[in-house]
Amino acid sequence: MGGSRDARALKVGLVQMRCVPDDPAANLARAIAGIEDAAARGAELVVTQELFRTPYFCQAEEAARFDLAEPIPGPTTEALAKVAAARRVVVVGSLFERRSEGLYHNTAVVLDADGSLAGVYRKMHIPDDPLYYEKFYFTPGDTGFRSFDTRAARVGTLICWDQWFPEGARLTAMAGAQLLVYPTAIGWETGVRPEWEEAEHDAWETAQRAHAIANGVFVVAVNRVGSEERLTFWGQSFVADPFGRVIARASATEEETLVVECDLSLIEEVRRGWPFLRDRRIDAYGDLLKRFRD
Repeated sequence: MGGSRDARALKVGLVQMRCVPDDPAANLARAIAGIEDAAARGAELVVTQELFRTPYFCQAEEAARFDLAEPIPGPTTEALAKVAAARRVVVVGSLFERRSEGLYHNTAVVLDADGSLAGVYRKMHIPDDPLYYEKFYFTPGDTGFRSFDTRAARVGTLICWDQWFPEGARLTAMAGAQLLVYPTAIGWETGVRPEWEEAEHDAWETAQRAHAIANGVFVVAVNRVGSEERLTFWGQSFVADPFGRVIARASATEEETLVVECDLSLIEEVRRGWPFLRDRRIDAYGDLLKRFRD
């Protein structure tokens, strides 16, 4: 199966949307509409943005917001599985997972094209910054860095803050991922430091393009748009190929569903020319397990 899959183009859908307050059902319906739109346009794999059922609630530490969480399987995974099976499309969805009483995760689920649960990834890197108080809500993931075989491709799932860490990208690629997908919620504090905005966005995109180059994979980053509380999300969801070229980018301000063709045969071609995985000095990297080299 892997050989024939590598020999063809894969169409990937990215659902970039606004989230309305106080109505998770409406946001779920909007995401499903985006998935159906992408599937109708030929997408075989569709990715949502991070925590798409609600506005980004981590801007404040409020215990009542834990009520937004749900189990897996649960209502949202069931809804995503239903559309995946109906449209014969693989879906990567991002959820606020209630694993047990008082135990919550920021989680990505992979639903295969028959609606079955192909895998679960729990966000490994958890930020704790102004307006991104995720450590209050989310327990660090315990799944490790994984990839999941689906009918569309071998998909590696990471989430938002994971985007900045080359170790996570490398280990996910080493697990066989052909695509690194990053459901995301990132933006600027509204009206604060506008002189930094271009540089911050450029750094975000450049870091992920570097993951594509260093690992010889496709990178799919799906962000949200619009203003919520004190944050304005910068959209610009994109796909980078194994050369790090941005082959598609969504609007900075508008909702948009992209469908992007990815030539999976390019992975082998690029890795033959740039054999970074071959030339890794795994005998010399032991200090990466230290916090810092004194």
